Amino acid sequence: MSLPTILVADDDRSIRTVLSQALGRAGYQVRATAQASTLWQWVEEGEGDLVITDVVMPDENGLDLIPRIRRIRPDLRVVVMSAQSTLMTAVKATQRGAFEYLPKPFDLKEVLAVVARALATPAMPVQPAVVPPRPEEQMSLIGRSVVMQDIYRIIARLTTSDLTVMITGESGTGKELVARALHDYGPRRAGPFVAINMAAIPRNLIESELFGHERGAFTGATSRVAGRFEQAAGGTLFLDEIGDMPPEAQTRLLRVLQDGAFTTVGGTVPIRANVRIIAATHRDLRQAIREGSFREDLYYRLNVVPMRLPPLRERVEDIPLLARHFLNENADGAGNVRVLDEAAMARLQAYRWPGNVRELENLMRRITALHPQESIGADIIDAELAEVSSSGVSGEGSSTETLAEAVERHLRRFLAAGAGQDDMPMSDIYDKVIAEVERPLIAMMLSATRGNQIRAAAMLGLNRNTLRKKIRDLDIPVVRGGA
Repeated sequence: MSLPTILVADDDRSIRTVLSQALGRAGYQVRATAQASTLWQWVEEGEGDLVITDVVMPDENGLDLIPRIRRIRPDLRVVVMSAQSTLMTAVKATQRGAFEYLPKPFDLKEVLAVVARALATPAMPVQPAVVPPRPEEQMSLIGRSVVMQDIYRIIARLTTSDLTVMITGESGTGKELVARALHDYGPRRAGPFVAINMAAIPRNLIESELFGHERGAFTGATSRVAGRFEQAAGGTLFLDEIGDMPPEAQTRLLRVLQDGAFTTVGGTVPIRANVRIIAATHRDLRQAIREGSFREDLYYRLNVVPMRLPPLRERVEDIPLLARHFLNENADGAGNVRVLDEAAMARLQAYRWPGNVRELENLMRRITALHPQESIGADIIDAELAEVSSSGVSGEGSSTETLAEAVERHLRRFLAAGAGQDDMPMSDIYDKVIAEVERPLIAMMLSATRGNQIRAAAMLGLNRNTLRKKIRDLDIPVVRGGA
């Protein structure tokens, strides 16, 4: 039996070489080219069992090849690579029929796993959707970090389905932007996108807001009013802050999801629920279920496809891109754009961002409005962040900050400031950071036990000899019988 043949197309010789070597070691035959025209010739001649192609080619866009390949070789899987790493690239690749999208730089193990999965997956008929034109510079989701690439790929896959999605994430991470992207590039994009914030509606009005009401249904109902389910017919209904929905409304929503129909408040005629549901929350719904404030059966109805949006502190490499985007977006009337110097950017990457992307956007707006100089330095960033912290709106070291979050904040500040390059070698960071945590911990336990090492060891869960060694190694003073 002949070995599977992988057709690789990329104008970067080093990438072709790396892929050819890795695929060859994995037991595949490889044919590689820098030209889309050569790849197309091989496909027409019936060559290959799988295609791996870059998007940007010298003679043609790799994405434009996919529909042509699918027409003449519907059984031939196509894997797309791209250094552009945007949501639009992922969406176009998926909707034109690509089996998978891989952002550059890629992990060779992931490439091999995708190849194996593609070759083992039975051929399925694909109906490529037409992606509505939208300039990439206007894309609302910005970021090229690894975690955002995963989000892009999930969104791209979901644009070809009508599944219910549950988006979780802290406030300000962009949950509604993701919901809009799922709608704008999904099968219901011709229909309306209707959003409702559960936390902003009085409990006694939620059912009427969702399902509408008939004239005379309650005091003040002088006419029939369509609810959000009716308004979103044929489109998408975004239920924001679903964790704040009261129990009685949860029961009604569950019934609609089960039956596919609803009645207005005061009505008797069932109305078909022709909407795609996307829910979002910043709350821990599993904890809410344990506390009895959220229905478990509703949770599983909504959580068909879970999607977690990372907080900004988990994708600090995206901060420069986001900051520049917001500064460009908020250029003054004369078209002057502020520029952040390296030290200022380091401050931004070291900050914790409790308000996430929304807080960063607001900061860039303030800087544009209040600071006329073109170049923005670290002193301005420090002053603005200090003002935010002192106002109590958000900031570091808040009363809700956990120990892990505090440690993470200090580590990010340490790394962003460039420390550890000369006086602390990178290979020694782990031991020194652990020592920095251990020293105050042990010192405080010794203080709490008035120097009683046996009690301190028991509280710490350490062997007494281990504690003694740590006291000696970390040079911790022991004061016996202190007040």
